[in-house]
Formats: sequence, C-alpha cells, structure tokens
Amino acid sequence: MDEIFKRRSVRRFAQKEVPDAQIQKILEAGMSAPSAGNEQPWQFVVIKKRQTLDELSEASPYARTLKGAPAGILVLGDLSLERHKGYWVQDCSACVQNMLLEAVSLGLGAVWLGIYPLEERIAYIKQQFALPEQIVPFAIVPVGYPLDEMAPSNRYNGSRVHYESWK
Repeated sequence: MDEIFKRRSVRRFAQKEVPDAQIQKILEAGMSAPSAGNEQPWQFVVIKKRQTLDELSEASPYARTLKGAPAGILVLGDLSLERHKGYWVQDCSACVQNMLLEAVSLGLGAVWLGIYPLEERIAYIKQQFALPEQIVPFAIVPVGYPLDEMAPSNRYNGSRVHYESWK
C-alpha cells in the first residue's frame, strides 16, 4: 500500500534526466496491467526532446506541466488489437495506473494527463505524431524527479461503501 498512498499528481520536476532503464521499468509496469481478453491494446511514444515536450504542453490547459518535465510517455489505444469493443479505455486506464505506481517505486513522480475522450485533444496529438487511424491518443504521463515532497494520503471514505445494496 505504500506506493498507493505515496502516489500523488506531480506537476513540478527537478531538471534531472530520467534514465532510459527507469522509463523501461515504467513501461514494463504499464504493460503488465490487466486487459480484456489479454489483448493489451496499447502502444507508447517516449518523449525526451525538449522541443517536443514544449509543443505537447499545448495539448490541453493541464499539459503545461510538460514544459518542466524531463520525459513524457504518450499512452495510445490500438483499436486493431481490440477484440472486446470499447474495453481498450479500461485497459489503458489500468496501464496508466500501473505506470504511476511504478514511477513512485522508482523515486520518480508523474501525473496522468487525459487526452481521450476530448476530440480536440485527440486531433492535436494525432496530428503532432502523424498517428494512424486505428491509434487513439489516451493520455500523456510526464515523468521526472519531484521538485516538491508530498505527504502520503489515505483517501478511504467509508460513506462511499455500500454492502449488498445501496442502502
């Protein structure tokens, strides 16, 4: 539970390069996520070039954090790998959560920047990366060494738990 409670949305990063070996571990964690029919309908683009990260910061109002991030991972849904229609969204969600938790375990910080289902964000990313039709931009995960230390948080709320029925 330590990584779960320590995982915070990190938006400010130290100007220190993230080694490729750590990026690979984050990708391995993502690819170890459960998926419908074990289809693993994801693809990734790892971005470390400053100019590309700066350009990506225009993808949404929340993407500005990419301007200070040493790396970013673009998570893409691959509809050609989808056997159970529509489940790619859940599959990619599990993938991103695994990536965020692995970043914490490596002493890194990250944040989930949503792209899907907003059409203007999808169109922007598709154009920026010349993505094929069957590839759908899902999220961008900026990764780096956190500039600020954040306290762990247990967000359990018993009032949201119901047993056997709503009442």
